[in-house]
Amino acid sequence: MISPLLANIYLHHVLDTWFHDMARPKLRGEAFLVRYADDFMIVCAMKSDADKLMAVLPKRFGKYGLTLHPEKTRLVRSTKPASASSHKGGGGGSGTFDLLGFTDYWRQSHCGRAWMIGQKTAKSRLTRAIRKVAEWFRGNRHRKVADQHRDLVPKLRGHYQYYGITGNGRALYSFYETVRREWQRWLNRRSQRNNMTWERFEQMLRRYVLPRPRNRSRVRRAAKP
Repeated sequence: MISPLLANIYLHHVLDTWFHDMARPKLRGEAFLVRYADDFMIVCAMKSDADKLMAVLPKRFGKYGLTLHPEKTRLVRSTKPASASSHKGGGGGSGTFDLLGFTDYWRQSHCGRAWMIGQKTAKSRLTRAIRKVAEWFRGNRHRKVADQHRDLVPKLRGHYQYYGITGNGRALYSFYETVRREWQRWLNRRSQRNNMTWERFEQMLRRYVLPRPRNRSRVRRAAKP
């Protein structure tokens, strides 16, 4: 817990105060900074401002012995698509970007009348979460089912609590279904005589219920035109 705390204290001066007091007043268009610990994003209305910040940020960080992550630091053009057809075809729209485990992208509202910024679990984070659960099943496959279930439920709920935001239901259910498949697969490999068929597994789940993801409205960010 000390690392995020130190990052907040240090970057408040190195980045936050500098951006609001010195950098932003010199920009031509609107811009704002979003930071969580040592992850941050700067949104600029004008590309020339983004280029200017991209050039000066390494110098600002280097002054205090810090460096920008070479693989995570990049410029992304993010503009509202002209139409639904152009968005699907890749024309007139923009690229996506990842922040704090989510992929941000343009999507239409449920009524289809407005564009907004949508968020879904980043592919790399979903893959990593699934891999970690599969490794856990492998290392705990010989434990009692009740003990496995007791430790598995908090893992699912923890994932839902972090990634359970508006519009992310598909990724949440993908994680849920994968966990179900992995549990059945590793239970089935425990014994050749007592195979855990899907029928037996479904019966077992009636007693050892796995929590399903629920639709939540914890985060919704409206996109500016």
